[in-house]
Amino acid sequence: MDKLKILALILVIVGGLNWGLVGLFSFDLVAAIFGEMSFLSRVVYTLVGLSAVFLAINYLAKPKEE
Repeated sequence: MDKLKILALILVIVGGLNWGLVGLFSFDLVAAIFGEMSFLSRVVYTLVGLSAVFLAINYLAKPKEE
């Protein structure tokens, strides 16, 4: 499970960096690599979104330490 969390974290970081590039420079790195809304770019966007949901659920479901 730790490998899945690491992969999800990497994908969320890549997505965050991509959004930073879009916001600062109007440059979409994923689209530049895989083509604008091509099948592969949509797969990357989907995996980034699913990774964010996975990490959020993992974080919220974690027992609180007091």
